[in-house]
Amino acid sequence: MPVNDDVWSDKRIAETENRLLQGVIGCRTTEAVESAITYAAFLSGVGLTAENYPLFLRMLEIENHWVVDALIGNRDPFLLLSPVQPNPFIVERIFAMMTRWHKGGIYSKNLSVILGVLQSVYSSARDGYRIYPLSIANVNALGKHLDKEKGQDDPLNRAILEVLERISRLEEQSNPEMEEVAVHAASIRNAFFDDRKRMEDVIPPVLLVTVGDRIEVPPRKRAVVNVENVKPSTVTAAAAKAASAATGPAKSEPPKPNAPPAAATVGAAGDPRKP
Repeated sequence: MPVNDDVWSDKRIAETENRLLQGVIGCRTTEAVESAITYAAFLSGVGLTAENYPLFLRMLEIENHWVVDALIGNRDPFLLLSPVQPNPFIVERIFAMMTRWHKGGIYSKNLSVILGVLQSVYSSARDGYRIYPLSIANVNALGKHLDKEKGQDDPLNRAILEVLERISRLEEQSNPEMEEVAVHAASIRNAFFDDRKRMEDVIPPVLLVTVGDRIEVPPRKRAVVNVENVKPSTVTAAAAKAASAATGPAKSEPPKPNAPPAAATVGAAGDPRKP
């Protein structure tokens, strides 16, 4: 049956809105990136709630650090999702992100948010396991983001090792799956600390493949309004003239030209490099 373009149901309008929003979240164009940054800043201003946290998770999945920075704002990334009680949906999405992204392919603030959730969920390993039962694949997805060259003093390494240490406490003879997960977490920690071992000895090598530099679509640089170049109103001009007679003419600097936008290269660690 042909669609009557003159008839717009609420469902059809919602589908159109969602389709356009998905285009924004895709961040494939400068306009989409700028729209996503604005949307992320709006969410950040609203704050995390039990109703909108899935939107925060969706924005964290965007591989564009400008968007992630706008979402996090001035907050501590490790505590971004702390206002919401951890649940299976959140943990599942968290592990999906860690699984999908290659080693070194997560922006450091993204990884900080993820690790903050896992630290909270598995602060008590058994309670965390009740919220979300872990698998060997989950533990590998966590462990593969360790960077052995940076050592245990690296904040992200330290957070991952802490979560693995808590998971390694899951010792329960009546649950062989839990025991297997605990043993594997301990093996990953041991491989990290033992200079005689490689991470490939405990984690499948295919999971440890690192990504090269990737290019993010950058936003255009915002034009800075130079108030000294704005033509004053009659009242303002008169006031300025009177002030000038009393204090002398004001000095002004010539406006700086706006630099054209340049593509940003994201390094293997996931952090932006200045072009």
